[in-house]
Amino acid sequence: MLDRFSIKIIKAPLELAAKGLHKLNISANQTTLFGFILGCLAFPSLIFQQYDLALVFVILNRICDGLDGALARIQGISDSGGFLDISLDFLFYSLIPFGFVLANPEQNAIAGAFLIFSFIGTGSSFLAFAVMAGKRDIENPVYKNKSLYYMTGLTEGTETIACFVIFCLFPNYFAEIAYLFGTLCWITTANRIWAGFTTLRDKENLEA
Repeated sequence: MLDRFSIKIIKAPLELAAKGLHKLNISANQTTLFGFILGCLAFPSLIFQQYDLALVFVILNRICDGLDGALARIQGISDSGGFLDISLDFLFYSLIPFGFVLANPEQNAIAGAFLIFSFIGTGSSFLAFAVMAGKRDIENPVYKNKSLYYMTGLTEGTETIACFVIFCLFPNYFAEIAYLFGTLCWITTANRIWAGFTTLRDKENLEA
């Protein structure tokens, strides 16, 4: 829901930083991999309940995620790079709640499982429509510079990262926040499934 606005805010500083990285011959894929490694470092930090340190790694991961896209727009957007980026993003998204589960299994296990379950819904509906949209040449009117179709919803990247930040700032309330955000994810999933199905059905009817 907020991605279209946050992208406009961070676009200029990311493009400036990306130009500097490009001059250093750093590729978008290298930035993607480096950002994922930083994101993975949040996992042991969470397990040992070092939530401030985990927050740093979460933020660094997201900065790299913005930088790799800005670099790709300079160096050329590729399907392989887009595939790598989205695959590692979804792994990172599931890693953070899993870290909170291991930090306090008794309190966080069920809520963490529910949240990861909800991520399966948002992720699968997102990726399934992207595949079909590519086959049908359906263009995205909002995110035209992405390597695949980005479906909007209540819980996009901006909301997810905001949720992770709140987790790290208020770890004792992980369960309550996870249940709330997971519910919003399921609303997003339902909307995406309905919108995706009707869009593809209408496209098929027009082509019939």
